[in-house]
Amino acid sequence: MAEKRLGIIMHGVTGRMGTNQHLIRTICAIRDQGGVALADGTRVMPDPVLAGRNADKLARLAKAHGVERWSTDIDAALANKDDILFFDAASTQLRPTLLKKAIAAGKHVYCEKPVATSLPAALDLYRAAKKAGIKHGVVQDKLWLPGLLKLKMLRDSGFFGNILSLRGEFGYWVFEGDWQPAQRPSWNYRKEDGGGIILDMLCHWRYVLDNLFGEVKSVSCIGATHIPQRWDEDGRKYQATADDAAYATFELEGGIIAHVNSSWAVRVRRDDLVTFQVDGTHGSAVAGLQRCFSQARVNTPKPVWNPDVPQSIDFFDTWQEVPNNVAYDNAFKAEWELFIRHLFDDTPFQWDLLAGAKGVQLVDCGLKSWAERRWVDVPTLAA
Repeated sequence: MAEKRLGIIMHGVTGRMGTNQHLIRTICAIRDQGGVALADGTRVMPDPVLAGRNADKLARLAKAHGVERWSTDIDAALANKDDILFFDAASTQLRPTLLKKAIAAGKHVYCEKPVATSLPAALDLYRAAKKAGIKHGVVQDKLWLPGLLKLKMLRDSGFFGNILSLRGEFGYWVFEGDWQPAQRPSWNYRKEDGGGIILDMLCHWRYVLDNLFGEVKSVSCIGATHIPQRWDEDGRKYQATADDAAYATFELEGGIIAHVNSSWAVRVRRDDLVTFQVDGTHGSAVAGLQRCFSQARVNTPKPVWNPDVPQSIDFFDTWQEVPNNVAYDNAFKAEWELFIRHLFDDTPFQWDLLAGAKGVQLVDCGLKSWAERRWVDVPTLAA
């Protein structure tokens, strides 16, 4: 069987998500399965070079996962004509500069989000890529989570009838780092280092809402720094300067109202770390990362408000789980395979740098809403 090589410069994969999701569960998994199949039966085999600043970390990571190449010299890596794709999962603040260098070197680019910390910078990236004629994509992984794919199936089947509203709950308690180590890096809580949950999560909610329910038309958002002091990886106390919670309401195309709470200062008592409840005229559904439960109009219970007696209905028991009728792949891997086919087969790929800029646009509008304490319209983003 014919095989094509795909040389990938993978920058920023020594971090937790870069290592686990992009290297191990995606690129290594694709290599283990024999590559990505193209329309003509040819298979594309990724050949990564791990790039970053810490030689020891890169060497250990490469050795642990059978990757032959690594480099601390980004310029030299970009100069290699045999590596046609640049991937970045490092700091948001550095991303625009790195992507511009890769685009100038003629590389196709694929990256994590946010693509930038401001809308002008995000649009500048998109326009540079468009002018250079290279292919580009942005990670929008939640669209391929089993729970959200089940929501999409219910939507496509007409199960909901007219969708009325969506309620999202995201977050968990991130330990402060004093008596128990924090499970997120300290830069997340420093605005000067690109931290903040609005910047982090509204990019996600933009593509989830736009793709599954309706284009975002306006937003009302308030942020908070609930935990003012935290301790970093070296046990040093620092002042949290970034928002660690956001409470946002969105008006979507078609009049759908969505409200999503995002917090790193909340304790979980729900089905998963993120849940979405969709309510429609004919049915409702609640989805987490993996599982999804539905309740149709015909089997919706009829509660009566009476606070003087114990509740007789077990509301959790009145929902039916949507079965796993198909095999679901890792969400990051699923999108990577689509992008690789886009590179070689020129198949459509809509999750590009403009889609990434839309996420940053919603961040800007959310921050403006918080600062000015008002609703902010989200205009159509011109290419």
